[in-house]
Amino acid sequence: MKNTKLKIGGMSCASCSAAIEKKLAKWEGIEKADINMATEKLHLRYDESQNSLEMIAKAIEDLGYQVLMEEEETETKEEKDGTARSIRKTFKITGMTCTACSAAIEKALSKMGGVEEAIVNFPAEKLTVIFSPDQVRIVEISKKITDLGYELISEPKGGQEVDQDEIMMQKSWKRMVRSAILSGTIMFLMILHMVIGVEIPYYLVVVNLLAFPNIFLLGKKVHKASFNALKNGSPNMDVLVSLGSLPPYLIGLTAFFFPLQAFTEMASSIMTFHLIGKYLENRAKGRASQAIRKLVEMGAKTATILLRGEEMEVPVEELQPEDVMIVKPGEKIPTDGIIIEGKSTIDESMATGESMPVKRESGDPVIGATINKQGLLKVKVTKVGDETFLSQVIQLVEACQGSKVPIQEFADRITGYFVPAILIITVVVFSSNLLFPEFHQSILQWGAGFLPWVNPDAGTLSIAFVTATAVLVIACPCALGLGTPTALMVGSGMGAEKGILIRNGEAVQTFKNLKMIIFDKTGTLTHGRPAVTDIVTGDGVDEFSLMKVAGALEKGSEHPLAHAIIEEAKKRKIPMGDIQGFEAVTGMGIEGFLDGDKVLMGNRKIMEKHKIAYEHLEEEIQRLENEAKTVMMIVREENLLGIIAVADPVKEDSPKAVKELQEMGIQTAMVTGDNERTARAIAEKIGIDYVIAEVLPEGKVEEVKTLQKKFETVAMVGDGINDAPALKQANIGIAIGTGTDVAIEAADVTLVKGELSGIISAILLSRGTFRKIKENYFWAWFYNAIAIPVAMVGLLHPMIGAAAMSISSLNVIYNSLRLKKTDIQPSFKKVVEKNV
Repeated sequence: MKNTKLKIGGMSCASCSAAIEKKLAKWEGIEKADINMATEKLHLRYDESQNSLEMIAKAIEDLGYQVLMEEEETETKEEKDGTARSIRKTFKITGMTCTACSAAIEKALSKMGGVEEAIVNFPAEKLTVIFSPDQVRIVEISKKITDLGYELISEPKGGQEVDQDEIMMQKSWKRMVRSAILSGTIMFLMILHMVIGVEIPYYLVVVNLLAFPNIFLLGKKVHKASFNALKNGSPNMDVLVSLGSLPPYLIGLTAFFFPLQAFTEMASSIMTFHLIGKYLENRAKGRASQAIRKLVEMGAKTATILLRGEEMEVPVEELQPEDVMIVKPGEKIPTDGIIIEGKSTIDESMATGESMPVKRESGDPVIGATINKQGLLKVKVTKVGDETFLSQVIQLVEACQGSKVPIQEFADRITGYFVPAILIITVVVFSSNLLFPEFHQSILQWGAGFLPWVNPDAGTLSIAFVTATAVLVIACPCALGLGTPTALMVGSGMGAEKGILIRNGEAVQTFKNLKMIIFDKTGTLTHGRPAVTDIVTGDGVDEFSLMKVAGALEKGSEHPLAHAIIEEAKKRKIPMGDIQGFEAVTGMGIEGFLDGDKVLMGNRKIMEKHKIAYEHLEEEIQRLENEAKTVMMIVREENLLGIIAVADPVKEDSPKAVKELQEMGIQTAMVTGDNERTARAIAEKIGIDYVIAEVLPEGKVEEVKTLQKKFETVAMVGDGINDAPALKQANIGIAIGTGTDVAIEAADVTLVKGELSGIISAILLSRGTFRKIKENYFWAWFYNAIAIPVAMVGLLHPMIGAAAMSISSLNVIYNSLRLKKTDIQPSFKKVVEKNV
């Protein structure tokens, strides 16, 4: 199965997207076809063996919509042995004056190592070059061409120099301005002629001439889409607008020959209000979708690398694994990598949402698009392209924006019947006005008392026509189609900025029913790495002497606890000598000789083996063991120096986060492979409700199923790798990630920062997003439920209806944008900030 995204042009409302989804859903081999109306993107999952992208695109175009696909910029070829690879790229060449220039370029490039073929098209001023990126880089090809006196310019991807959304916005703006000028002129003339009483020669001729380009030229796209929708049996909002503007204009022409009311002004204004609404809607949708744009803009555009001993600036797209980047203070780190030289503090707020810079030194991983604040760094590239952290974040946000919430599927089904229902209502209203004029006259007589636009003295046919037109243009299916995607776009964007990556829109709705959260212990509730927690010295012994022996012994050990002691010794800057005769005693500890003295370290068994008295520290040892800590005793020349306790420390915010979750009505459980005693000690320290101990990794799924039977809606929190099956089984899988370890496939939600406070923020964000979705649907339905009946009884002027229709869509979008003001910070974090 292949996943892809296609930009769809020509859609006007949810009926359009429903028509495309309905057609593709019938195809074999298409597993998913969901359209995000706000971004106008089709999220597609299909079997390439059964369908091609070209076939799918043609089917969409047959419905009357446009498919905007990007072409591949590069073509990679594998040699028969599968080892060597080459890339074909096309560039623009400037500065050539004749074919001798093109021949000189071809000759020079052909001599470069790694260049297989170089062809210059002189008339088109283009260079096509096939080369091995392992042997030669584009920057070197460019330098060679520059040395020859010419200039190389990379062709934009897909030949698109300007963003498609920006192009559509500009076109929409131009149509709106031209339409507004024409309709504004018509309305000005109408006021002079009908209200003030100024005699305007050939008024009808002038008005109809001004309205013609507005309705038929500027509105051409609307009418074309309307025709295609009717042809395919899926009427949409364009049909309503066409019927609200074309018939009034055509009937207005009869005023030249018969003493009838002209509707030309109304027809022109309806089209103008529609075009104004579409522009404002496009602009508002652009604001709602800016999360992706902001993420893309976060990345660096160029990188300075060491290439054959020289520093060279190259586009980020040309970076390859193992390249060494030079990152100066204040610069963005171009892509994910590992520091091989230097140390600095790095602003990782774009990844974690944490405003404080973090210390990084040689051996530490760094994330692309984060900012180097201080020292000069040399960073080895580890990930490029779609594998980078930033690319994965963008994929997660796009996946969320392209997914559907269960409530949306219900709304989409109803919307599919909306426009046909409006068309039927329009016919009924028109007929009713002709068949029962006295009944409608009585309503108009009453409305004329407080509504200046109601004219009961107009002819029966005119009243029927105006009323039917008002019903057409007041109905707004657009607001219904935008209710969910705009809220998801804003919510997922907010989450990405705070290090909360929501992958699945369904999780947004599921969060509101959450009753239980299951936590994996190691790496979730705890830091996941052992650390020295307590040092107890014997009489006349200082901590320096104790740690010096312990550090020297652990230098030769591969035990997981050894790392904790060595790190503690380094932190205290304690020199660690070399041990002679090192021996690891299974199940007991380690021993050897330091500076000629017998030294040993371990548990009670090794003490008893060497007959070392430790009873005077037994009470302290038991206290530490009851706190789920591993206790090691250190001896030098039969003298017990003291004890060191090592444990995987609980994260500082774990107890506070668990308490706040419980206050929110969510119960907590911990699942771990530790023994019952250790598990309960940790659970008691954190405040966990349920403890499930001594569980193997494969047994976690069964534990999740058991709790689902009792609590129904259960979330699982884990590291996203070892806990992947359990994350999948839970109603909501939450992966705790750090840095570049983003679990894309396993979880519905990924928390980049390893703090549990992110879970509370994710719940608050999801609840806020779903609340906005419900509000959007309420206002969309409320508007239609109130406005359509008012239009049906003739109390609404079509021009006011057209304006109200546009405002309805905008209200839904701007209501979603108000989600940005939602406070998603945990309460205990606010208390800390307040005290500070």
